[in-house]
Amino acid sequence: MIRWIIKKIIKDYTATSNKRVREAYGRLAGALGIGCNLLLFVMKLAIGIKMNSIAILADAFNNLTDLGSSTVSLLAIQISNRPPDKEHPHGHGRFEYISTLVVSFIIFGFGFSLLSNALQKIGSPEPISFDPVGLTILLISVLVKLWMFSYNRYIGKTIGSNVYRAAAADSLNDVLATLTVVAAMVFGSSTTAPLDGIIGVGISAFILWTGFTIAKDTVNVLLGSSPSPELVRDIRVLIPKDQYIWGTHDLVVHDYGPGRVLASIHVEVPDTANIVEIHSVIDDLERKISKQLGIEIVIHVDPVCTHTEIVDRVYAHLCEIAGKIDPSLSIEHLRVIRGRSRSSIRFSLGYPAGLPPFKMEETIRRLREDLQKDNQNSEYVIDDTNL
Repeated sequence: MIRWIIKKIIKDYTATSNKRVREAYGRLAGALGIGCNLLLFVMKLAIGIKMNSIAILADAFNNLTDLGSSTVSLLAIQISNRPPDKEHPHGHGRFEYISTLVVSFIIFGFGFSLLSNALQKIGSPEPISFDPVGLTILLISVLVKLWMFSYNRYIGKTIGSNVYRAAAADSLNDVLATLTVVAAMVFGSSTTAPLDGIIGVGISAFILWTGFTIAKDTVNVLLGSSPSPELVRDIRVLIPKDQYIWGTHDLVVHDYGPGRVLASIHVEVPDTANIVEIHSVIDDLERKISKQLGIEIVIHVDPVCTHTEIVDRVYAHLCEIAGKIDPSLSIEHLRVIRGRSRSSIRFSLGYPAGLPPFKMEETIRRLREDLQKDNQNSEYVIDDTNL
């Protein structure tokens, strides 16, 4: 159904990298979220007051919190799409992450409030009556929340938005919480236990856990989490290994918000290559990656030494130093990148299968120290080990 709505409402709906299209997705999701949560809040509030149920009232105000979250998400999409300015040269994309964090704080605050009320209800329980109409409305709300989970997940995945991925998770938690309220309504009259309050505690726990999860994931992104393995793979796949480019290393990715990813990577080229040709190849490659992946990328060129005599001499020296530490070690994939005053020597380290990780770490540490002590004019980088 959401696909049909998107096709009818959003022009150029397939161009999700376009800021205006992305904002249109956000407006649609926000409007649906506000409308659905407002409807659910009103219905559950009326039922909760009529039946004197703290669990149903808790569920109702949870929907009110979701309404506020939908409003914040809607504003976040609009503000995050503002163009870069003097104070924010990389744009306003991270406002979406900050808004997600605000939503998590709202969820936390309400969760603690509900937990307090539920505990009071356990201490002073009140009877809860069974109402077929109320039960029907709650079951309808489950179906509505399942649909909200579905469209939020779809939109979050389509436009790459953590806000709507979080909304999808929250909707699924709401489904479980409402089903728990239904259980309290059905079985509450057959037991003397303060089931209403107990269920309220359960709902509060769901809300608090959702808030914690959303906050943790958002803080990780704001602090600078590792890029997704898929993005790393896609970047490396698009960089060919041919007569111009022999290898890559030191990929760095900065996330300034959805659609605002900046990356840099070093490519290894033969030091005998024509600089004009290499410049043209790198320019074409940057444009290709930016177009296909929707990111900005800067490619740094490292000239690799092609003089066999020099490489052989470095290789022999490395083998000598490594052999003194452990004769079973081997030097693999050696690249020598010569600079005017300092050279970079990169290689992989082969070692016997079954060597304990702590032993390998100690071996690498000793090797780095010995190499650096022996030649301070070179930088030694050991990569792609089997740690």
